[in-house]
Amino acid sequence: MFMTLIQQAAPAGGAGTAVGGQFLMLAVIGLIFYFLLIRPQSQRMKKHRAMLDAIARGDEVVTSGGLIGKVKKVTDDELTLTIGTNQDVKIVRTMIAEVRNRKSAAND
Repeated sequence: MFMTLIQQAAPAGGAGTAVGGQFLMLAVIGLIFYFLLIRPQSQRMKKHRAMLDAIARGDEVVTSGGLIGKVKKVTDDELTLTIGTNQDVKIVRTMIAEVRNRKSAAND
């Protein structure tokens, strides 16, 4: 008697496999998003952070605004760039887009 009640309460064929198939497709889509979007972006961020940490005095850099200058002074969050004769600009370190010419650090 108990088994007949369970069999009557269970849905008729296919419902269990449909849910399993939907979960499998959701997992596949999640993996595709991870490998095509999330992972490459985190690798780019890691490379950019390493580039910013390696900036030293004397490097030629390009800002995200397009200014090109030579690093005159480096602090924790800011850089002082020389962009022309006696023209110094302070910028936030995270706004550096590219380091062009790496120079050995100048001795003071």
